[in-house]
Amino acid sequence: MAQKKNKYYVVWQGKRIGIFDSWEACERQVKGVVGAKFKSFATRQAAEEAFKQPWEMHYAIATTPKKKSLNSDTSISKAAKPILESIAVDAACSGNPGVMEYQGVDTITAKQLFHQKFALGTNNIGEFLAIVHALAYLKQKNDTKPIYSDSKTAIGWVKKKKVGTKLVRNAKTEYLYELIDRAINWLETNTYTNKILKWETEDWGEIPADFGRK
Repeated sequence: MAQKKNKYYVVWQGKRIGIFDSWEACERQVKGVVGAKFKSFATRQAAEEAFKQPWEMHYAIATTPKKKSLNSDTSISKAAKPILESIAVDAACSGNPGVMEYQGVDTITAKQLFHQKFALGTNNIGEFLAIVHALAYLKQKNDTKPIYSDSKTAIGWVKKKKVGTKLVRNAKTEYLYELIDRAINWLETNTYTNKILKWETEDWGEIPADFGRK
């Protein structure tokens, strides 16, 4: 079996900055750091050159993903760099299930665009609702910019217009389920051209909408 090729990780902003030769070492420096900036490189020489440069040079705006989207509106294909003219969404859950919240932010400025909090939910449900909230938000503004999520599960649920949660529907979760039903209905009755893209945390750092609780 071929040995997995090592990557080198540059941390420009984190607990410690520098070049690290494993994801585990890099993660220790950026985990829980709001606004951490880091990126992987194929060779140490490339990493050393990048470390000498401002991090902004490696978060440049990309025009299109490398691959075509899975359909007209949803993609989990991997791009070299994030498209900064976009919305980023994320969810956080204190326990799973537990107190859950989600938000959407401007990817460039991290300005909060919307936020919701629930007494009981799951992280995947929060990620799903955040994506649909972003779609509705952008459609209302006639804005076609893409949406980033770091949840493959939530992106898949949006594509299928179906939520695969095991969370029990009861008095405590009824309001949340009503919002899920509304989100599914919105997906079934609306069209949109916004791309829904996977945020590559290992290569790009934490998604700008991250709550910083990892």
